[in-house]
Amino acid sequence: MNVILLGPPGVGKGTQGVLLAEGKAWKHVATGDILRANRREGTPLGKEAQKYMDAGELVPDELIVAMVKDTLEAMPPSQGVVFDGFPRTVPQAESLDLALQELGRRVDRVVVLEADDEVLVKRIAGRRSCPECGSVFNVYANPPQREGVCDKCGADLVHRPDDNPETVQNRLDVYKAQTEPLIRFYDGREGVMARIPGEGGVDEIQQGIRAAL
Repeated sequence: MNVILLGPPGVGKGTQGVLLAEGKAWKHVATGDILRANRREGTPLGKEAQKYMDAGELVPDELIVAMVKDTLEAMPPSQGVVFDGFPRTVPQAESLDLALQELGRRVDRVVVLEADDEVLVKRIAGRRSCPECGSVFNVYANPPQREGVCDKCGADLVHRPDDNPETVQNRLDVYKAQTEPLIRFYDGREGVMARIPGEGGVDEIQQGIRAAL
């Protein structure tokens, strides 16, 4: 099964995506992780992406999709996939459809996590990220075992500048402009879309996602 997790910033896609993938022995595919891995390993795609990043430009969709496709090609065909926050736009979704089709896959389910803006602001303000492995924690909902330290790799966690409350509204506006059309894009596919409340405990939300599958 190939599942896409969507939802606004701070709704918990990263945490829920990892839990779902680990629980079902699926592959968790987050484009940020894939981009960091390609840069770290010095792959041709990683080197090409680095040129854009060094110039302060966004990495083009075609490069991101190519990295995703490479990741899928290295997997067993029967292994499930959880796409975490990707695609973000309709053009990305169309490119992903083509890549999946070439690999004999398709989007089986799109799960949208929903929450009020006030809840999202608090979650984002409490978020702490690992710059080394990409793990995400939250001081309110999902704190690390040791304060300020990543559970997985032991690196110091950081509070990203774009996680400050004053930047949240702009990020929510961008989400509504770019990603909500994507939700409508998938909503037109019968039996694919599921909407899950993103408020509540981590385990409770995870149960809701699994029930939707």
